[in-house]
Amino acid sequence: MDGVARRSTAPRGRRLIALTVGCLVIAGCGGGYEPDGPFREVPQGQPPQVAPPPETGPVPPPADPSTPSTDDEQDGDPNVVATGLTVPTGLVVLPDGTAVVGERDSGRLLQVFPDRSPARELMVLPDIDSAGDGGLLGLAISPTYAEDGLLYAYVSTATDNRVVRFPLGGSPNPVLTGIPRGEVDNGGGLLFGLDGTLYVGTGDVGDAALAADPASLAGKVLAIDVFGQPVGASPVFSRGHRNVTAICTGAEQLYATDEALTGTDELVALVEGTDQGPGGVPPVFEVAGEDGGLGGCAVSGPYVFLGAMDGRQVQVLQLDGAGVPLEDPKPFLEDEYGRLRTVVLDASGAMWITTSNRDGIGMPEEDDDRVLRVVPPASGADSPL
Repeated sequence: MDGVARRSTAPRGRRLIALTVGCLVIAGCGGGYEPDGPFREVPQGQPPQVAPPPETGPVPPPADPSTPSTDDEQDGDPNVVATGLTVPTGLVVLPDGTAVVGERDSGRLLQVFPDRSPARELMVLPDIDSAGDGGLLGLAISPTYAEDGLLYAYVSTATDNRVVRFPLGGSPNPVLTGIPRGEVDNGGGLLFGLDGTLYVGTGDVGDAALAADPASLAGKVLAIDVFGQPVGASPVFSRGHRNVTAICTGAEQLYATDEALTGTDELVALVEGTDQGPGGVPPVFEVAGEDGGLGGCAVSGPYVFLGAMDGRQVQVLQLDGAGVPLEDPKPFLEDEYGRLRTVVLDASGAMWITTSNRDGIGMPEEDDDRVLRVVPPASGADSPL
């Protein structure tokens, strides 16, 4: 049913109607950083407290999903750490082990705790336009968060998609503006690489010609610094993408999920200067539409974890040393929590996952949308399943 719904006239997901916003196409490589007042690397004052009160003790490890909780305070599903959200998209794990999750439509940011304490609202990002499939689409944590306390977000406004940065509780400053914005395929992948480069995944807003156009920021993976300036001669790292919903990295390779309006979704290996369009670099793996709706990815060793909304699961793909899939992906949490989107691994190996059941396509339950924190079960020394 989900696969069919994404091809219907539902207000979200893979729709056949696309709006081309040609006036938003940017030529050149200027980066577009326009600070809203003077920027300070270390914000004046301290961000709001983002850890549980000290008397709560250290953050407990996540529950084993195969072992029911016996603690009276941990009634219910031990994998569920937050409920009652509406379309949570971006998620980052803070150094203290808690997470910040953003709601796509409202722009609200909440702190979520591994011990399943009630989620706490931190702030609301202003000027979010959630028309079509726009909104708050991605979050990233500054590589120097301990010093500057900054988060980065990929958001839609009424006129463009853009990257902004802000301390928790502070005002967002634009980092990169003018990314084309449409009714569909707005992108939203956001990740700091191991070298501190900020990678930004954008969508083609339903116009494949923009993805092929090197002068447009649509349908690209961009590589910029923390001020929005190109890392190389151009901000364009790779082109020819349809809708980059997530970017993830292993020890040596960047990957992205590329979602399609129709046809197959793709996991692609990102290489600077490549064209991922028709006739270009082939994808690492393709996922049929009814099993796809790829909205998240995370990497652990040879394994890539893919959040599949239409597939209602996390797909676990094992790659060999050359980055080639060894076999078909194995399903994890299949049909247990509905449409699964964002996937992030924390320092302990636990997997944080957001559901997307209140997006106009899913069939929400009473406590949707949810944030999960689970440990992938192990059935052998070399397999997470």
